[in-house]
Amino acid sequence: MTHSQILRRLGLADQPLGVAIGSRYSVGDGPAIPTYSPIDGAVLASVGSARSTEVDSATYAARDAFHRWRMVPAPARGELVRRFSLVLRDHKEVLGALVTLEVGKIRAEAEGEVQEMIDVCDFAVGLSRQLYGKTIQSERPDHRLMEQWHPLGPVGVISAFNFPVAVWAWNAALALVCGDPVVWKPSEKAPLCAFACHCLLQSVVASYDLAPDALSCVVNGGREVGQSLAASHDLPLVSATGSVAMGRSVGQVVAGRLGRSLLELGGNNALIVTPTADLDLALKAITFAAVGTTGQRCTTLRRLIVHYSIKDALVDRLKRSYDTIKIGDPQEEGVLIGPLIDEDAAVMMVHSLKEARAQGGTVYGGERLVEGMPSGAYVHPAIVEIRHDAPVVHKETFAPILYVMTYDDFEEAVAVQNEVPQGLSSAIFTGDVCEAERFCSASGSDCGIANVNIGTSGAEIGGAFGGEKDTGGGRESGSDSWKSYMRRATNTINYGHALPLAQGIQFE
Repeated sequence: MTHSQILRRLGLADQPLGVAIGSRYSVGDGPAIPTYSPIDGAVLASVGSARSTEVDSATYAARDAFHRWRMVPAPARGELVRRFSLVLRDHKEVLGALVTLEVGKIRAEAEGEVQEMIDVCDFAVGLSRQLYGKTIQSERPDHRLMEQWHPLGPVGVISAFNFPVAVWAWNAALALVCGDPVVWKPSEKAPLCAFACHCLLQSVVASYDLAPDALSCVVNGGREVGQSLAASHDLPLVSATGSVAMGRSVGQVVAGRLGRSLLELGGNNALIVTPTADLDLALKAITFAAVGTTGQRCTTLRRLIVHYSIKDALVDRLKRSYDTIKIGDPQEEGVLIGPLIDEDAAVMMVHSLKEARAQGGTVYGGERLVEGMPSGAYVHPAIVEIRHDAPVVHKETFAPILYVMTYDDFEEAVAVQNEVPQGLSSAIFTGDVCEAERFCSASGSDCGIANVNIGTSGAEIGGAFGGEKDTGGGRESGSDSWKSYMRRATNTINYGHALPLAQGIQFE
């Protein structure tokens, strides 16, 4: 499919794009922002952007929609999300094609991201009948003590380019069944994916009598739009995914108005390989985790901590594995690594490798690939043997750079794993059950995700996703993450004819 065919099938060909408030579309009053394909640098579209007044219009509309949507029974809200999941199934291939075109993911990963949207919708539909409170034993006779969960209000979502549809879906599917409309600021590098998702959801909203029009809003733009969302008192929750610097900025603004923020920020993920590990299994996991999505996942493997006795053998096998990976146009069959998102990302990779060499690292790979490639930023993934305390190792570079370091005893390996500021994902490959259990214990990995005998990336939607420390502490997707999108009310009901006070207080 050509990119014009993709846009037409997703309903974007004839819509003015910049601001979408339910069924109302406009280019916005802000400057036009061209969106480029990282595959070859071609301009896909010129997309408008919002001013702060238009952000206000979106949040006001979402607030009004909330007043209606919160009164719709949760299972009926789930029915809307179920219908949306069917639309996603019908558009999985074409939406995946747009993800590939706009952010450079290979087909399998792009369609896998859409499947993740479908899966989280299915999860949310079941959840719509399970927004459970609890009954608590009261110390007072003839009293019932209970908790309820109520819709919170419109949710602001700020997403990054690397998962241009799935991260929104993690938030939107749960928010909608919890009774909350969503106002979305996508990455300015991937606005077409956002408007495509909005159009698909809006087609369901328009045909569902119980749904108010402005359940979904999109406001394209840069930092100013994100700051306007963060500052809006009409958004009791702002969910932000991106860099640590962005999260700090958004979090401070939201905290300044005593709102809630759900932050999913940087990762500097490590994998420990012990002498008892299955190296064949580890090799596959390391390769995908380190180079999948061209190293542009928040869960990408960035630090490999290997026992000194097996390091040379494992690194040799990794180098051979890297040399067999097909790099190129992600639309082509058999390609496993596409381009970096843009030229700035390539410059950052070059700079980090230069730092690594200056700090004593030995670099394999990392070259810019030009011959036989489209005109995007294509690179060979890099392996860097370096000491664990080198400064460059402690920062995240969003590129396929794998730092390799050694350890002697298990406690040292865990300490190295935990010494960086970020705390998203981690893994260990071991055949020793004691090491596996220790790694997952309170004295083991300090990350939000701790895996045994699988890699750091590719989390399932059933578990809560997120991390600690500089990663921000937020949790999205599965488990009880729905509680972020609701408010808790504690109720005491007196069904007697006396008025006993708690703690035995007498006031007569």
